[in-house]
Amino acid sequence: MTAFETIRVALESIIHNLLRSTLTMLGIIIGVAAVIATVALVTGAQRAVDEQISSLSAGVVSVMPGQSFFRGVASANRVSMTIDDYEALRRDAHYLSEVVPEISSYRQIKYLNQNLNHRINGTTPNYADVHGIEVTHGRMFSQGDLAARRRVAVLGQEIPVNLDIEPQNIIGRMISIDRVAFQVIGVFERVGLPYQNPDDDVFIPLSTAELRVFGNDRLDRLSAKVAEGIPLETGMVDIERVMRREHKIRPGAANDFMIMNPQQFVEAQQQSMAIFAFLLGGVASVSLVVGGIGVMNIMLVSVTERIREIGVRKALGGTRFNILTQFLTEALTIGTLGGLLGIGLGWGVAWAMAQLGGFNTAVSVEAVLLAFGVSGGIGLVFGVWPARRAAQLDPIEALRHD
Repeated sequence: MTAFETIRVALESIIHNLLRSTLTMLGIIIGVAAVIATVALVTGAQRAVDEQISSLSAGVVSVMPGQSFFRGVASANRVSMTIDDYEALRRDAHYLSEVVPEISSYRQIKYLNQNLNHRINGTTPNYADVHGIEVTHGRMFSQGDLAARRRVAVLGQEIPVNLDIEPQNIIGRMISIDRVAFQVIGVFERVGLPYQNPDDDVFIPLSTAELRVFGNDRLDRLSAKVAEGIPLETGMVDIERVMRREHKIRPGAANDFMIMNPQQFVEAQQQSMAIFAFLLGGVASVSLVVGGIGVMNIMLVSVTERIREIGVRKALGGTRFNILTQFLTEALTIGTLGGLLGIGLGWGVAWAMAQLGGFNTAVSVEAVLLAFGVSGGIGLVFGVWPARRAAQLDPIEALRHD
């Protein structure tokens, strides 16, 4: 029997028992679709995060308060980072083009009869430029607003949404922050970062935040932009030099502050995404195993039903290899057809999540090829035992079978 005839006979057997074959493929279809949709969701989310971080934080490093140490033991209290640190970096650092201080805390916001609780971020006018964020409505507060300690505010994109007002309509309105009146002068574009998302923040001049809202000069974070053409590591060393001098840290002692670059956030995000994908992929792969067991069961039933047919083929000169190939081809065909249908279903689910659910999805060619190969491999592996059983049947006993 030629290879073409073997495939033809296998397809005829599948078509003859179409309902049973479809039910057999169902486990593989669901498993492959789940894998494709899961990988598409994780890949899309990862790409979106990478694009946001690369576009918003290119060449920007963050400096945050760390723990103090006494005789090598970390203290439970965090070290204060003040406006003096900001002034020192701006004055003495050699490889930084911009430095942005941030003092923040959650406060009550009141607009008309509505009350919200959001993070208030006191900063300088160059915050938007350094972080690559545009003001879509109104304007950013200026150096004049900072020097005059004016009570003006720029809102993140989600604040007007939560206040049930269009962003363009809130410009010029008054809001209250801890019973202090502020005039809204601008609204930022939507950013959607996975960490420290400015969409939910209210931004006010640093001097106003220090004296009128928080009552102290302790910074929560410093953002520093490394000068163009300078390696990020050089800028981080420059920051460390200035900060250690300001905090009077002795040589060999540990830093009481943390310097982080966007790549560390990316790596942490990638690790969490990889764990998430592994867990979801493991759950989805259970369906593939169940589908493989279904293929094996149905092929065993098929062998039992076609014992007499196998005897006739052997009596007419069919070898064990011919019989083995025929049944393996049937199992492989069921697996690959299930894989193709599962890929189509998974692609459709990923498209629906993107169009209807607003998720970022991306179906990769690698995931499609892997799913197709695994589905065919499952059909082949789980079809070996039934195929061997069919090939080892005695032709005389098979012909006597009713």
